[in-house]
Amino acid sequence: MGNPARFEHLVADLWTRFSRVPLEQADREIDHALQRLVEFLGTDRGSFLELLPEDAAITITHSWARPGVSPAATATPLADAFPWYHERLRRGEALRFERLPDELPAEALAERAYAARLPMLSHAVVPLRVDGSWVCALLTSTARSYRSWSDADVEQLRIVGQILASAIYRRRLERELQESLGEVRRLRRRLEAESEYLREATGSEVGFEEIAGRSRALREVLEQAAQVAPTGATVLLLGETGTGKELLARAIHARSGRREHPLILVNCAALPYPLVESELFGHEKGAFTGATSAKLGRFELADGGTIFLDEIAELPPEAQAKLLRVLEDGELQRLGAIRSRRVDVRVLAATNRNLERAMAEGRFREDLYYRLSVFPIQLPPLRQRREDVPLLVWDLIQRRQDGLGRRIERVPESAMRMLSEYAWPGNIRELANVVERALILSNGPALCLDAFTASLKPQARQSERLDEVERVHLLRVLERCRWRINGPGNAAETLGLNPSTLRSRLKKLGLVRPPLASSA
Repeated sequence: MGNPARFEHLVADLWTRFSRVPLEQADREIDHALQRLVEFLGTDRGSFLELLPEDAAITITHSWARPGVSPAATATPLADAFPWYHERLRRGEALRFERLPDELPAEALAERAYAARLPMLSHAVVPLRVDGSWVCALLTSTARSYRSWSDADVEQLRIVGQILASAIYRRRLERELQESLGEVRRLRRRLEAESEYLREATGSEVGFEEIAGRSRALREVLEQAAQVAPTGATVLLLGETGTGKELLARAIHARSGRREHPLILVNCAALPYPLVESELFGHEKGAFTGATSAKLGRFELADGGTIFLDEIAELPPEAQAKLLRVLEDGELQRLGAIRSRRVDVRVLAATNRNLERAMAEGRFREDLYYRLSVFPIQLPPLRQRREDVPLLVWDLIQRRQDGLGRRIERVPESAMRMLSEYAWPGNIRELANVVERALILSNGPALCLDAFTASLKPQARQSERLDEVERVHLLRVLERCRWRINGPGNAAETLGLNPSTLRSRLKKLGLVRPPLASSA
C-alpha cells in the first residue's frame, strides 16, 4: 500500500482538477491521472474502460504505460475480444491476479493469450458505478515483476476510479445536454424556416378578377379555371414561360374549398438534384449524410391545401414515381422511413415543355402524365392576346410605380402601339421587365420607352429580316429553357446546335440574359 498522506494529496489534487476541467480537456486529464496512479502504485500501466452508450459495449478508452511498456489496446470492445473478462465486469466483480496467465481459468483462452503477449504479469480492476449505473472500470497491471494486491490497494484503485468515473459521467451529461440544446436549436431553426417558407410560398391570394386582360383567349382560360377550381381535380397548366401559370394556380386555389389552407409553391427545376425527394417528401433523421434531424417535405406542409408544382417536367424519375403514388393513393414515404404517411393535397402542375415528346424520349412517365392531365389548361402566349397588352401595361404600372417613387399618368400612343405589336417571346414576364425599366427611366408623368424603341420593333417588321426572325426564335427557346444552354432538353439541344455555336450566335445578335424578374 502506498503512503496514505501521498494518496490523500493525490486524491485531493485529482478531485480539484476534475471538478473544473473543461469538457474538451477531459481526455487529456484522464491520461494524466492514469500516469499519476501508475507512479503512485508502482505498477507499469493503467487503463480506463467505459460502457459506451452508443452500443452498450465495454471498451478501453484510455491507457498509459511507462516507457518501454506496451499500453493496453484501446477502442476494442471487450465482449468480442475477451468474453470471460467482459462477463465478470458486467456482473460488477472486482478482479485481482498476482500471477498471470497462470491464475486465469482454462476457458479464458483469449485472456491468457493476451496476458502472455502484452505481457501482463499482475493485474487488478474495479468496476465503477455512478448514480446507480455501471459506467466505467479502472485497471492497473505490471509488466516487469509480479506483485500482490491488498484490499487497501483495491480500495485506492476504486477511489481514484470514482473520481474519473464522475468526470466521465459529467462529461456524458454535458454532451447529452449540448446535443439536446442543439436539437432544440435545430428544431427552432427548422420551425422558423418552415414558417418563413410558408409565408413566402403561400403569398397573397389572387382571384380571377385580378388577372388583367379581356381577350377572348384569356376569357376562355379563366372560364375553364373557374369550372375546375371548386372540384378538387388535378390541373395541368400548359404554356410558354411567363404566360402567368403561377398566377392562375393562385387564383384556382383561392376559388377552391382549400383556400383556408396553405398553397405551397414549388419550382421543380430549382430543387437541388440530390435533394429533390427530400424536399418534396421529407426525410428522417440519419436518412443520409447531413440529415441531423427529421424534416417535413413540401407535400406534408401542403396537407389539407394545395401544392403547385411548376416546371413539373424537370422532376427526376425517382421523384416522378413517388409523386404518382401520392396522386393515386394519397401516401408518401419520407427518405429513411419504414412507414408511409397519408396526406390530403390537391396538385396543380405546370410546364412549358412538350410532355408528349418527353414521354417519347423516356424522360417523363406516361402514367404520371395521364394522372396529372385530368384537366389540362393551355395558357395563350402574349402574342396571341395583343389586345390585352394595354391593360397589362397599366396594371403593371399601378402595381410597381409606388415602390419606385413614380406617378405615371399617360403612355404615349406610339409607345403603346409598339408594345402591342411586339412579339413578346418572354411573354408577360418580359413585358413586366420592360415596364419596370421604363418606370425607372421615367422622370415625368409619361412612361418613357425611348431607350427600348430600337429593340421593341413590331413583329411585322421583324419578319422582314432573317436575323430578327432568328433573334425572336432564339429568345423564345431561351426563355422556355430559362436560359440554360447545356444539358438534355435545354436550349442547345432543342435548337440542334453545339453549345459553343449557340453562344456565338447569341453574342453576334447581342442577346444577353436579362436580370431575374418577378413573375406576372
